[in-house]
Amino acid sequence: MTSEQRVVVIGGGLAGLRLAARLGPAASVTVLGEESRAPYNRVLLAEVLAGRYAPDVAALPDPGPALRRGVRAVRIDRAARRVHCDDGTAPEYDALVLATGSNPVLPPLRGLFPPGGGELPEGVHAFRTMDDCLALGAAVRPGVRAVVIGGGLLGVSAARALATRGAQVVLAQQAERLMERQLDADASALLHTHLTALGVEIHTECRVRGLATTDAPPSPAPARPGRAHRRVVTGVELADGYRLDADLVVLACGVRPRTGLAHAAGLEVRKGVVVDDRLRTSDPYVHAIGDCAEHAGRLYGLAGPALEQADALAATLAGSPTDYTGTRALTRLTLGGADRPLDLAAFGDPAPLPGDDVVRLTDATRRTYRKVVLRGDRLVGGVLLGELSTVGALARTWEGDESLDAPHDMFHLLTDDGGH
Repeated sequence: MTSEQRVVVIGGGLAGLRLAARLGPAASVTVLGEESRAPYNRVLLAEVLAGRYAPDVAALPDPGPALRRGVRAVRIDRAARRVHCDDGTAPEYDALVLATGSNPVLPPLRGLFPPGGGELPEGVHAFRTMDDCLALGAAVRPGVRAVVIGGGLLGVSAARALATRGAQVVLAQQAERLMERQLDADASALLHTHLTALGVEIHTECRVRGLATTDAPPSPAPARPGRAHRRVVTGVELADGYRLDADLVVLACGVRPRTGLAHAAGLEVRKGVVVDDRLRTSDPYVHAIGDCAEHAGRLYGLAGPALEQADALAATLAGSPTDYTGTRALTRLTLGGADRPLDLAAFGDPAPLPGDDVVRLTDATRRTYRKVVLRGDRLVGGVLLGELSTVGALARTWEGDESLDAPHDMFHLLTDDGGH
């Protein structure tokens, strides 16, 4: 790549800024960031909500003049190789990179929006951006009744953070257990016990039907155009008719890749924007990385794969073609307050197939649980709760697809003392 070539990146999050940093002076890079605030790491939002970190701790390195804040791309002209923006500009590109991320899923709940559309009721929050996090944090006070809808990674993180702030938290999960995509039944049960000890009331196999709202007294501030009155949430209605009173409701029902621009531009979109091993879309001049990219039929939605994709694409655009063959992603989370913390990590597939070997170590006193799944002489998945001193060695073995001399090697990897 020569310095005259132009790279336009749509998305000022972790993936887009990593790509810009890796390219450095090797290209003329323009990053279009829709949010007006300085870039930040979404991974740390739960810690900001819990009050453990100040917002500026989540800041990403300053990308300098390459980033245009508060600019939204509205249309891609593939024929002219231009990106039309909401401020009237239309930067040209030699290579376009979609790093548009994902949006929170807003479930089809009765009462979520008024007839004909409109705004969320007051007290109802998504949990995806720093603005979401700060608005929710401003509304939390000791004793406030908060209902978190969704028991995946995001919902568990939000429930823990709100409980840490003194809220009365109820978590409603439609599936039969918490974090069912990452944890096995035993680990999920331990997580359930831990959150309950923090004061979180948990309802699993629980379908939310709608929200109860009331009209609030008129605000002294001038009403925004088209807003006739203020709706305030008062509760969550379950499918079985039970009602949960609520001052706050957090929608933590997962995320959906942002593919609207790609779809409107005629690029191939399935669950995400389809890319090949060079992270090219169906247009060779357009690439996609991060949450919006679907590689080999898979969407990751995690920071690690997004960074690996950015690094691989940076090398390719800089003239050293590099294949991206997928990421073996590790999920890691810290839960609990200072007196009862709990770390967890999960990787691969913790659900064994017939013929697989399973090794478990449980210590009720130390509240630790370790489980790994072996298929032949290969480590294919695992779950760890509590002490994570062994997770690094396990992850390296799994990522490297190394051959193991089971059970000796496995015992060595699972124990703190190296098996001695």
